[in-house]
Amino acid sequence: MQNNTQPVHTERKAEMAVGNRVFLKRPMPSQELLDGFSGLPAANIADTMGRSCAMNPRIKLMSGFQGIMVGPALTVQYIEKQTVKARAGDNLFLHQALDMAQPGDIIVVSNDEDQTRSLMGEIMFTYAKYQRKLGGLVLDGPIRDVDAVRQMDLPVYANGSTPGGPHKEGPGEINVPIACGGVSVNPGDIIVADADGIIVIPLKDAPAVLEAAKKFHQQDEAKVEAAKNGTSNRAWVMKTLQAKNTEFIDGAYGE
Repeated sequence: MQNNTQPVHTERKAEMAVGNRVFLKRPMPSQELLDGFSGLPAANIADTMGRSCAMNPRIKLMSGFQGIMVGPALTVQYIEKQTVKARAGDNLFLHQALDMAQPGDIIVVSNDEDQTRSLMGEIMFTYAKYQRKLGGLVLDGPIRDVDAVRQMDLPVYANGSTPGGPHKEGPGEINVPIACGGVSVNPGDIIVADADGIIVIPLKDAPAVLEAAKKFHQQDEAKVEAAKNGTSNRAWVMKTLQAKNTEFIDGAYGE
């Protein structure tokens, strides 16, 4: 399938169409950095980031994908911005994001947390997988054609499903900072997701996070083995409770 449409390039002006613009460039992580995160569970990475990087669990895995999704964020904005409010449930700029996405990109869509109209269906998912070769999609909005999506190994995360279709009017923005699932996402940030959910790694912090996550993952595997073979040190539980002046009562409540 050929994409015959070409974007109209304009010089950046002092007064820009805030709420109706497409940035064609973004900072990008190295492939080496992306490969480093590819074998690390999202939970282990999150535990090295103050446990403050996970998207709201309303955004769930909807497809048949199994594994770890890793890629750079290509952001799409459908959210109130200054005096402009893009209409939730509109996918015009999502279509544009599909046409400009590079293989491995993760399209991340803000949608004002709306759940009344689906943003994508089987045709768009098929195009994303076979023609654009996306790394995945994260939508803070619903999808449709769920039975077909469940048969696909393209990572698709969304906040539900509805047969109601989207508008195609805009406005919107591409490759600007957004909020998705209650977390800030900047263009080029690293998105990691698995069966647990989605986390966002700020690009500038990614090298340090990767090193910390590798060490944490090794320690976590050792703890799992200790829990399995009975060598876990559980003394910290009582020590922590005592430090909080917890009262232990040798009796039943109400006696």
